Amino acid sequence: MPTNTRIIAVLSILLCSLATYTAVAQESSITLATDIKLQEWQAVLHAPEGRVDRQVKVVDIGNSHVAVGVLFRDAIVANDEPVSGIVHTRVSEVYYITAGSGVLVTGGTMLNRTDIPENTDIVEVLVGESFSTSVARGDGQVRLVTAGDIIVIPAGVFHGWHSVDERVEMISIRPDPEKVLPAGYVNPYAE
Repeated sequence: MPTNTRIIAVLSILLCSLATYTAVAQESSITLATDIKLQEWQAVLHAPEGRVDRQVKVVDIGNSHVAVGVLFRDAIVANDEPVSGIVHTRVSEVYYITAGSGVLVTGGTMLNRTDIPENTDIVEVLVGESFSTSVARGDGQVRLVTAGDIIVIPAGVFHGWHSVDERVEMISIRPDPEKVLPAGYVNPYAE
């Protein structure tokens, strides 16, 4: 199956599952679906601004919001230093790796904490209240992820990269049951 077809199939399954949950959990006044075309998320991923994490759209699905973002990580050489990463306190993420490979770390004993200011895109548009932190090398769940893998990262779980062999590109589906992300947001590069 071609890569683009596989990506669309996986995203369709994820979004259909979320929509089914929403429909069962509560009647909704939402009557239309939201499309995110391949060319839209690719345009956001490859936008000239150079940010590693970008929201494509945030959608109100009735009793919740869901955001779709794109991320990339360029080469990271493994060393003995702690693994730097982030924790989102209220928004979960589902990563679908579309290209590349690397060693992803989730969980572990956090060594320090630096809250991310509220008036930043990270908090206001991307993932809500978050903080940066690190874990010791080898701590947490350490594993190689490659194109085609899906990783579910619940809110409150540390995630960071131990190493990246070749640029990792991914789509992130962000369930937002507390509606902290701005419904209706559309990245200017997606329009």
